[in-house]
Amino acid sequence: MIDGGRLDRAEDFMRRNARLIDRRRFAFHFRGGPAAAIAAALRPYENADGGYGQALEPDLRGEGSQPVPAQHALEFLHEAGADDDAAVTRLCDYLATISRGGGVPFVLPSVREAPHAPWWQTPDDPPGGIVPTGTLAGQLHRIGSAHPWLGPATEFCWAAIDAADDPAPYEIYAILAFLDQAPDRDRAEAAFERLRKPMLQRVTLDPNAPGGDLHFPLDLAPAPDGFGRRLFSDETIEEQLDALVEAQREDGGWTVDFLIWTPKTEPEWRGYVTVERLKTLRAYGRLPR
Repeated sequence: MIDGGRLDRAEDFMRRNARLIDRRRFAFHFRGGPAAAIAAALRPYENADGGYGQALEPDLRGEGSQPVPAQHALEFLHEAGADDDAAVTRLCDYLATISRGGGVPFVLPSVREAPHAPWWQTPDDPPGGIVPTGTLAGQLHRIGSAHPWLGPATEFCWAAIDAADDPAPYEIYAILAFLDQAPDRDRAEAAFERLRKPMLQRVTLDPNAPGGDLHFPLDLAPAPDGFGRRLFSDETIEEQLDALVEAQREDGGWTVDFLIWTPKTEPEWRGYVTVERLKTLRAYGRLPR
């Protein structure tokens, strides 16, 4: 369990290291802080085109809008209970301007104009991708959006999922995010069952496995609801939760196992992931409400 002492340590870590927006999220979820403070902290990351940049995605240090930060923005607005905020419409309008055949690219060529992690690479005319289109479409279906971008994006996602046979880990996250919220539940169920085995093959079950950029059961199942949870036994989930509690570091935070390519991103990612890990532990009853 995450008791009061462990939560106090996490709060101290957040104060010392985390971005304002993640401190506001921590305060809201675990200290009764105001939801409106999350939305207010998000505003400086929004651009005039309705998209988000300004290092909202820590590994994209540029000011300009990119597709992946839009995921963070929608999630933070949802946490704040601000699904009807005008920023959601502005963001959807932005997505419509960068769509390719219904989907948005993983990253736009403007990434080259500013420092970025080495894996953010793209051709000059990038195609739409299930990453991040699946996650974005799932987030918008979750809130019942009627924006015109969502219809073509949904068809794009179904086509990508129908064509998938061995999705990569980040594609799996996007697929699950879409399937969890897609209105056609029968089709979602069938797609999940077809992809169940290849999804499992991408997961590391040993919570203490060495190496970087591994993907564990709780990454696919951060909460007990949703398709991701159905991939794993109760025993596996409990083992992973035990390991997640023990992964809290002495400084109170959790960490990431992927490459830290410039020093600033480590505390930013750790602040973000600390909130996410605590949310997961609470969702599974390992942190008292």
